[in-house]
Amino acid sequence: MIIAVVGAGTIGLSWAALFASKGHDVRLHDPRPDLQELLDAAAVELSQVLSGSWRDRIVLEPDLEAAVTGVDVVQENGPERLAFKQELFARIEAAAPPEALLLSSTSGLMPSDMGADLTAPGRVVVGHPFNPPHLVPLVEVVPGAQTPVALVEAAAAFYRSLGKVPVVLHKEIGGFVANRLQSALFRESVHLVLEGVVTPEELDQVVTESVGVRWATAGPFESYHLGGGPGGIRNLLEHLGPGMQDRWRTLGQPELTPELVDRVSTSTEERFADQPYEQRTAARDRAQLAVLAAREAAREG
Repeated sequence: MIIAVVGAGTIGLSWAALFASKGHDVRLHDPRPDLQELLDAAAVELSQVLSGSWRDRIVLEPDLEAAVTGVDVVQENGPERLAFKQELFARIEAAAPPEALLLSSTSGLMPSDMGADLTAPGRVVVGHPFNPPHLVPLVEVVPGAQTPVALVEAAAAFYRSLGKVPVVLHKEIGGFVANRLQSALFRESVHLVLEGVVTPEELDQVVTESVGVRWATAGPFESYHLGGGPGGIRNLLEHLGPGMQDRWRTLGQPELTPELVDRVSTSTEERFADQPYEQRTAARDRAQLAVLAAREAAREG
């Protein structure tokens, strides 16, 4: 399979490495002049968790039309600007084979909007990964209003063939699902820090030592179903629901003012000042791989 990766930011480079590590030929396109240096640096980092000679399967293609000609899949990772993506997909549609999958890594733009100006508007399908794509299993597959069912199934099958876990959303919604959940938790995290209940470091510890462990094996609905005992989630909501609803009313609504951004950022930057970015991401990747491996082993009995 030939895959064009359009856009070589953090997400694009991660996708390119994953595709190549699965045996696919990858054409990497980005207009920036330092693309070779970016790929070389990423290869050093990503080779710590991706084995094999995957780097040899990635070729750089400075011309967009040449990059997508004759491909089976296009994974777009450009800037989050609607007009930019509309123009980009129009060029891609004109040059790519009519049967090629046109996928976007966007974290919030709607596929119906991105494909609005295309000859076949339903062709653009969101394949939103959870960062980093080469490690985290989830891909949110979001069809547009005019996307044929067969195209959605083909996109999900493609990601599944990579070992990913595609979840097809039933309707378009801003931020999709994972980022909306993450935003809700972060909003309350900021509120609790502002109220002086905990420090940012303590809040991180609360999450990683409680709900983080729980959610790695069971999501919110399953967790509450188990938490309700033999009576399940119905029993839990009937008995604890009123208190839960009261807490919903007290959840914070902090505003991301410049002062708040500076306060939260400064605290976090000082906390990790002596740990280079590469060192922190490598430690994160090792830990995430260990969690996924342990979970898989537990599921296998």
